[in-house]
Amino acid sequence: MELLAVPVLLAAMAMALTYLAWTAASRRRRSQCYLLDYVCYKPPDDRKVTTDMGVALAERNKRLGAPELRYLFRLTSRAGLSEQTYLPCGILAGREKCLTHQDALDEMDAFFIDAVAGLFANTGFGPRDVDVLVVNVNMFNPEPCLASRIGHHYGMREDVAAYNVSGMGCSATLVSLDIVQNVMRARSPRPVLALVLSTEVLSPGNYLGTDRSMMLGLCLFRCGGAAALLTSNPALGGRAKMKLRRLVRANVAAADDAYSAIFQREDADNITGFSINKTLPKAAVRAFAANLERVVPYILPVRELLRLATDLIRQKMSRRRRFKIDVNLKTGVDHFCLHSGGVAVIDAVKKNFGLTERDVEPSRMTLHRWGNTSASSVWYVLAYMEAKERLKRGDRVLMVTFGSGFKCNSCMWDVNRDLADKGPWADCIDEYPVQSTANPCLDKYSWMMNDNTDDDSTFPLL
Repeated sequence: MELLAVPVLLAAMAMALTYLAWTAASRRRRSQCYLLDYVCYKPPDDRKVTTDMGVALAERNKRLGAPELRYLFRLTSRAGLSEQTYLPCGILAGREKCLTHQDALDEMDAFFIDAVAGLFANTGFGPRDVDVLVVNVNMFNPEPCLASRIGHHYGMREDVAAYNVSGMGCSATLVSLDIVQNVMRARSPRPVLALVLSTEVLSPGNYLGTDRSMMLGLCLFRCGGAAALLTSNPALGGRAKMKLRRLVRANVAAADDAYSAIFQREDADNITGFSINKTLPKAAVRAFAANLERVVPYILPVRELLRLATDLIRQKMSRRRRFKIDVNLKTGVDHFCLHSGGVAVIDAVKKNFGLTERDVEPSRMTLHRWGNTSASSVWYVLAYMEAKERLKRGDRVLMVTFGSGFKCNSCMWDVNRDLADKGPWADCIDEYPVQSTANPCLDKYSWMMNDNTDDDSTFPLL
């Protein structure tokens, strides 16, 4: 009997270990995050801002003298935006000096009513199916919060977990995804359906002063937004567009120049605005490098990691001056979904991390067509890739966002199936990529930009 007890005990232990391993694997499987679908908001055509409308808007501001107007037009000519971007109704109607709280609410409502309705129609789910709601808007934080406003509008369940994210800048989309992923892990093995809304309300941040570092935002930020539906249910994995493999956040706020790269403050006339410092591209590269240090081990193949390890060992053993170690991101990434924050940031990332013009094309074209739509911009970039039918099953997409603070958040997506939905690009995708992102209609205002008496070289474009 004693001899028999040993194998029985070993068999029992093996069964227990097998059960624990199966349970752990099942739990991991049910805590996966799948992107079912996303919808990018396309405002109505009557909200498009042409060059003539932009000039009229600037000239209505009596605070701006001739030097400030010339500076503003030169910035506009370099911003990389077309005449197809959108502004809030109140600004286009000439009420920029007296925008109200209701104007901001109307701007928000127009986005989420359109985008969320489209998302539910595409997926077949409804508001009562949502377990987690995350809303990120940087500049507008009313009471009750916007998450409550959306929950009230759609009559969501009493037990919906609602989160309202503000003040996180253009990187807030991936902050929201991080919240969703953590909730999914905490609630595993119960499946979770999450709705993420990313947008910016521009009305509260409209700047009417003359501080040049605060005027940059007028040339870049435009209306837009995206709604995404995610789930941890493996049974829906086959329907999903993509699967989230890894999400990493980095914050370099400890550095003074990075912390102050984008800063909300009052100017000399006590007018509040967002100051954009010339250190911004450098801060973006630093934050991206800090982010890559953590995400690279999870996205690069073994052979590339071994090469990097070898180079690091050689560097430590070398008595000569340290040599540059290049990371070939393309060995583990098929597509780069970069935040379309501005020409200077796109160029800095391209130069410092060995990317090609094709790699940054989706970001550059998104900036041209939609402008900087803050946290939602990466969804328009992703939609561009999909509209161009570049996303194939098995491809890996690195999504990178930058935000004030200074933050860089990134995540790796695995594409589950071939994607070809043209989404918000349906009416213009055949026109892209354009040969030049310069605004041709600015030629008739060239006389306002040829006077070089004012030096505007000290401030980069976001």
